[in-house]
Amino acid sequence: MALKDILVHLDATEQSNTRLRVAAALARSHDAHLTGLHVLDVALPAFVGDPSGGGAVVAELIERTRREALADAARIEAGFRERLRLEGLAGEWRQPEGIAPELVSLHARYADLAIVGQQDPEGGGSPAAGAILEATLFASGRPVLIVPYAGRFESVGRKVLIGWNASREASRAVHDALPLIARADSVTVLTINPRIGPDGHGEAPGADIALHLARHGLKVEVERLNAPDVADGELLLNRAAELSADLLVVGGYGHSRLRELMLGGVTRTLLRQMTLPVLMSH
Repeated sequence: MALKDILVHLDATEQSNTRLRVAAALARSHDAHLTGLHVLDVALPAFVGDPSGGGAVVAELIERTRREALADAARIEAGFRERLRLEGLAGEWRQPEGIAPELVSLHARYADLAIVGQQDPEGGGSPAAGAILEATLFASGRPVLIVPYAGRFESVGRKVLIGWNASREASRAVHDALPLIARADSVTVLTINPRIGPDGHGEAPGADIALHLARHGLKVEVERLNAPDVADGELLLNRAAELSADLLVVGGYGHSRLRELMLGGVTRTLLRQMTLPVLMSH
């Protein structure tokens, strides 16, 4: 399926501008429609201090917070529309009001690709970024391109590293990534500590998916790495750096339990330490 409908989540952070540049470049190269999504998530402030002011004080706090949120939204929308104009892109602006993780996940269901940001592991940026990322990945049913909180990314999908473990999630991610990597200069399939045999990676780990991708016209190399004492996520990021990869494709692992999202080990490592855009599917 062609990549024709891209959604990017935008907020008031500096990282949002990086996401917009990445999204616009992809929309331009794929002749895709670009949707900018900004959620007015105006939380009710906790009442602090002397309660004698009653509801009037709380109402004023809510109104002031809302005015500030609307001012931010207007600035973000202006930047988005200017980007559309400069790039000559078709697109639209959406500004729903409610709980951001739920609404980003909902709107992502109607796009070929959702672009969201990594949560800053140092605590900066948007405090909702982690929840938005996890909700979109695990509840939208769509592939998610996660842009790191730091760095500039001039290309996405020219040098591709695929983390392959022969799982359902990995297969889903690879096939969801096909529109992004169709014009790649190089694709490397990396298997880490592969299990030989029909219940694992097959007799030649990585060979089957590499042959499948080659039939799509891709130039693919297979690498196998045995390093049981090093976390898989760290090995993936190290190899991505060595290859100067501009896109990492992996399956996203995790499940919800009593509303608390429990992430798989590789997923957790990548979401915290990523240094390049990562496409995940669940």
